[in-house]
Amino acid sequence: MLLDYKTYRDKVMGCWAGKNIGGVLGAPFEGKRQVNNADFYVQDLSKGPPPNDDLDLQIVWLAAVERYGRNVNASILGDYWLSFVIPNWVEYGTGKANLRAGLEPPLAGLIDNTYKDSCGCFIRSEIWACLAPGLPQLAARYAYEDAIVDHQGDGMYGEVFCAAIQSAAFVESDPFKLIEIGLSYIPANGAVARCIKKAVECYKTGVDFLEARKKIHNEAPGTFGIQGCKLNEIKKEGNEGMEIGAPGFDAPENIGFTVAGLLYGQGDFGKSLCLANACGEDTDCTCATLGALLGIISGAAKLPEKWTKPVDGKIVTMCIDKTSGGIWAPNTVTELTDRVIRAVPGFLGQEFCDILAAGGMTIKCLEGDALFCNTVKDYLHLMNGGGKNEELPVAELTALPPYIVRRSFPAFNIMVDYNNSVFFNSAEPRTIRVTVTNSHTMRQQQWAKISLYAPEGIEILNGESVLKPLNNLVGFKAEAEFTFDAHYFSGAKLELIVDVSLEGRHSTGQVKVTLMRENKIRLD
Repeated sequence: MLLDYKTYRDKVMGCWAGKNIGGVLGAPFEGKRQVNNADFYVQDLSKGPPPNDDLDLQIVWLAAVERYGRNVNASILGDYWLSFVIPNWVEYGTGKANLRAGLEPPLAGLIDNTYKDSCGCFIRSEIWACLAPGLPQLAARYAYEDAIVDHQGDGMYGEVFCAAIQSAAFVESDPFKLIEIGLSYIPANGAVARCIKKAVECYKTGVDFLEARKKIHNEAPGTFGIQGCKLNEIKKEGNEGMEIGAPGFDAPENIGFTVAGLLYGQGDFGKSLCLANACGEDTDCTCATLGALLGIISGAAKLPEKWTKPVDGKIVTMCIDKTSGGIWAPNTVTELTDRVIRAVPGFLGQEFCDILAAGGMTIKCLEGDALFCNTVKDYLHLMNGGGKNEELPVAELTALPPYIVRRSFPAFNIMVDYNNSVFFNSAEPRTIRVTVTNSHTMRQQQWAKISLYAPEGIEILNGESVLKPLNNLVGFKAEAEFTFDAHYFSGAKLELIVDVSLEGRHSTGQVKVTLMRENKIRLD
């Protein structure tokens, strides 16, 4: 179906207005495990709204897209994260520390990251939905690249789910259909999926909302609402029977609360936000995410004036470093909307966007079953690859082990498997696996030379290079394992270079492998 310019702009505006409203509503209650009975803003908004980090972080991503378009990836986003994002809160700070240590995504979001499953990335999903409206396959793919900068596992699943349903909401309004679409992009056995399904089950079986809150919480107990409490201060009226989870395991239940607000609110904007807020925990995130979704569905023109007027479309930032240049922060929802729309033609390209359409730009959206995630079973393994999209479907992407680093080049893709660890030692050999696949845009039969370059003191035990066929058949892979010995290497950090080149072409690509020393000594 075609999304016309007027409708698209209204929905993008509704997204950011709803995001702003929800963030303002939930902010005063953030981080509290309690039932919140507020039915409107509790702040004095006479001088404008407070800062909304859930919204302003995405301005950094927009700046990256404005420069790099569809080429933006986790590595580029990581550079922007280091340069322009001020906070060092838990997972944000850990992601930065890992990036500075040379651990690129997804390792940056994984290593030593107690809060990798928390809420800091599902709040960044809207930019990808607005850049890829009605194209959840695309929105979810970029949400994944975003999430792995500072999250992994259920934290990452949360953003992929939100981006998928928000993108689909440009063309689909049925909440149950949207939820099914979002679930198709993430692992069915993950805690995020379980909490979402619990919210749906509670609604469909007529469970009281406050009881549903407890059931969702206990499906995957989080700790966001007790961060400021001593253990003997946790139990309050309304919290009876709520289990204590692991530190940082917060995204699953908060996504569940967002879905519960959507369903129990039954399409009423204010009621839905207030119900999500009533659940407590990370209220500015749940309310802002839900507000954005409802704003997309309704469009800005149909948002209640009761909620829009006090905030007045103003954006106040708190997380963006604007002193170094490179980031221009819009002051209003209108300015942000117009910037997003200007970026869309370059981001989507001619395949999806017609900038010369009568009456203004139109966007070619998916609809029906096409909104659901593709699977690797769509084509027979080793079938002729001509004319088929061989990109790894998002559901398989999110299910990859977190120790796999991916890089894409014009003629091929590289995956380096760290083999479940970022450590090496002098006591035992270490193995990494390299997988090369044909580009889905340049499907030619090739021979790929896969090489490993190591510093002095490292002995590669099974050869420094191999030559492998790289066919263009569906699912075909050129793979090589390299085993090396670090007995004579004395450094604390080991940096290796994986190099892939194609015989008879100038094409080449490199991935740096960074390993940290583990303190084991070889006895001989």
